[in-house]
Amino acid sequence: MDKIERIEELKREKNAVILAHYYVDGAIQDVADFVGDSLELARKAKKVDGDIIVFCGVYFMAETAKILNPEKKVIIPYYKADCLMADMAIAEEIEEFKKDNPDYAVVTYVNSSADVKAVSDICCTSANAVKVVEKVDAEKILFVPDRNLGSYVAEKVKDKKIKVWNGYCPVHQKLTVEDAERRRRENPDAIFVVHPECKKEIRDMADFVGSTSQILEFVKETTAKKVIVGTEEGIIHQLRKERPDIEFILAYSEFVCDQMKMTTVDRLLKALEREQFEVEVPEEIAERARVAIEKMLEIS
Repeated sequence: MDKIERIEELKREKNAVILAHYYVDGAIQDVADFVGDSLELARKAKKVDGDIIVFCGVYFMAETAKILNPEKKVIIPYYKADCLMADMAIAEEIEEFKKDNPDYAVVTYVNSSADVKAVSDICCTSANAVKVVEKVDAEKILFVPDRNLGSYVAEKVKDKKIKVWNGYCPVHQKLTVEDAERRRRENPDAIFVVHPECKKEIRDMADFVGSTSQILEFVKETTAKKVIVGTEEGIIHQLRKERPDIEFILAYSEFVCDQMKMTTVDRLLKALEREQFEVEVPEEIAERARVAIEKMLEIS
């Protein structure tokens, strides 16, 4: 029996559900029960029917699944798979800001720790950030932790004052104007799609800006035969499945999140066999973080 067959067998034996982000390896996406972006995975985590949730992504995503499913066992194949953007915000500094600025509502990207979610008014994802900020009952917003997504939201929501935290995704941040211009010169017949975690000057060059799920929806309908992709290379696995007739070109050659790629077939198999690396969130933190996440899900 090969490793994928064994994973499928263990899923059935243990009534386990595998959730995977678009940025993990394609083999993991194929064996998962559900593949999605942060919003889709948050929704799915709340509705899963299994006894065990195996989250293939980075740690904050598994934390979110545990917060929404406190009674279920949530495991992650590699517990050190982290998000550098999430590490750029800490709860103590946000609490200090709130104390000094009580008229600001804190809107926090789900790419954040449970501690940070717990001191936030509401969460958002890249797919619903604009809608969440529009709906929040406050005229002043602190957007945490991604300055690029925050600036994108500020461009769309003109009637609110939006202050952005100084965090960013290093993988998206590395995409330069020079890289993007080079790719466009090399592929003049291609369209350019980017994630809002990219810098403003990159977003301004794009034909479409959206979350991973929004990029997928856009590409499903495009008439273009070449697409330059301005987000992590893992999404190309799903893009090719949807549109095998299109040539997909990474906006720069190393558009790879090493942390997402920490989840391998071997590690997934061991996690299921041993039920190891269980994710726990202290109930006091989970309770407050759950409120911020549930508010987001209600709006969405």
